[in-house]
Amino acid sequence: MRGKVRASALRRTSRSRLSIVNSDDPLVSVIIPYMNEKHLIRRIVREARSVHPRTEVIIVANGSNRKALAAVRATGAKVLAFDERLGHDVGRSIGAQAAYGEVLLFIDADMVIPSGRLQPFVNAIASGDADVALNDYSGPTGKKEVHSVVLAKHALNAMLGEDNLKGASLTAIPHAINRKTLVAVGPQALLVPPLAQAKAIQLGLKVKAVHTIQVGRMNPIRRTREKKFSLASVIVGDHLEALNWWTDATDERGGMEDYNRKRHFLGG
Repeated sequence: MRGKVRASALRRTSRSRLSIVNSDDPLVSVIIPYMNEKHLIRRIVREARSVHPRTEVIIVANGSNRKALAAVRATGAKVLAFDERLGHDVGRSIGAQAAYGEVLLFIDADMVIPSGRLQPFVNAIASGDADVALNDYSGPTGKKEVHSVVLAKHALNAMLGEDNLKGASLTAIPHAINRKTLVAVGPQALLVPPLAQAKAIQLGLKVKAVHTIQVGRMNPIRRTREKKFSLASVIVGDHLEALNWWTDATDERGGMEDYNRKRHFLGG
């Protein structure tokens, strides 16, 4: 059901309103979901514009009030505005559909990341070194009880045969993809980031963790939101959806060996 709601919002891109485009011929499209984070958005857009001389910044404003919309339009970015709340993943998917760049960089509107720390993601894609450039951030693992989201990320990469990625994931920003990846996996797959990651790996695209940004320390804690619903549950569910797709695309063991077990001897 969640996938259907996300897909429905993605189809409504044509209803959005457009403001100023940054570059007539962008190489890089920076995509930012936005919901009332007006105090940071000017600084975030300034850093985003600085990642490359040919850059467009696309802000998907959703569920934002009038003052927040005025603030985001004042940045001169391309603005896609929706009255209802869409969620970050839907915003990223809509922004990707509207992008013209060959490199698509995804960031958020609640943290300022200097352009110098964003450029490694852009450079990895632009140079051809990677098709998908992930944040080399695995989350805290040296604990007695490791968070379920961290476990899910590590488990998915292990199941996909990409243990070297550890906990790096399209769930975490910043990350970047090239247009080839967008076309190959489809913008619909971006609605569930772990699913997009699984599809990219299955297609043989180059998925690499290229640079570390400790977003766990930068991301503000939203205690009120967590009381209403668990974002962790959503993210773990996304990873289960990706694993389900992977077993359908391979076999019931996800391509893992069964060695010399003669199951048929048991009967039944």
